[in-house]
Amino acid sequence: MKCSKCSEKAVIKINYMGQALCEKHFRRFFKKRVRKTCKGLIKYDDKVGVAVSGGKDSGVMLHLLSKQTDPEAILIDEGIEGYRDKNVENAKKVCEELNVPLNIYSFEEEYGFRLDGLDDKNLSRGPCSYCGVLRRSLLNEKSRELGFDKLAIGHNLDDEAQTGLMNFVRGEFHRIARMGKEVGVVEEEDFVKRFKPLRRCPEKEVVTYGLLIGLDAGFDECPYVKQAYRADIRDSLNDWEEKYPGTKFSVLNSSDELAGLIEDEFRGEIKKCSECGEPCAGDICQKCSMLREIRETL
Repeated sequence: MKCSKCSEKAVIKINYMGQALCEKHFRRFFKKRVRKTCKGLIKYDDKVGVAVSGGKDSGVMLHLLSKQTDPEAILIDEGIEGYRDKNVENAKKVCEELNVPLNIYSFEEEYGFRLDGLDDKNLSRGPCSYCGVLRRSLLNEKSRELGFDKLAIGHNLDDEAQTGLMNFVRGEFHRIARMGKEVGVVEEEDFVKRFKPLRRCPEKEVVTYGLLIGLDAGFDECPYVKQAYRADIRDSLNDWEEKYPGTKFSVLNSSDELAGLIEDEFRGEIKKCSECGEPCAGDICQKCSMLREIRETL
């Protein structure tokens, strides 16, 4: 298979475009898309943090942003044996190669437990629900302490389309309203603004780019993902994308358009959590509610 733009051997076939691209043209195409996504989101004097996991998405994102900014990396170790521990080592290698400072924080040190320790507890939700809330809260808190003006999150197109579809199916329009290149509908000084450079890059293309640049990163899937509702949504979207190329972009575009229409409706008042002082919508934040439930079982 030859490149659609030259006579060189293609390294990837992009079905939704009806094209195949060689390494040179694919790398140029991929980087251009990321630059376009990031346009206007980073100021020249911003201190940019990059949330890394040791996986392919955050590794590719860090490679690209390290050429545009002078970033600092942050990693949250949830405590998943055989998965996160290996990826922590991958993240250390990538950051060392790129000469990017890496800050590591763990559930065990900050909260007093590992995620693995929750799986056999009689909790009201699955591990992924607790992990998502606690990880986001810790990322925001530590990013603020580190003085980050912006925090880059490595969500790719597949992640964003899955999230948009899940939120719609569940009727969680307040979550759709927060979607976009930049996360959130309310400006609050205690929230470190997050942005997503890879949100228009399909997972297949992120993996291909990572392999082409020799990225030393993990390609394993979190062992808890099979327990999550997201896994079913992911499989359905992959089936639709196979039959109808471009479906994932359509879902993302629809979510973004809907977010723009309902954004003002969900600009509620931001309060301070009565327990930890972090910004939240109610009297007690989700993190503190979850921590209370978890600690009652330990």
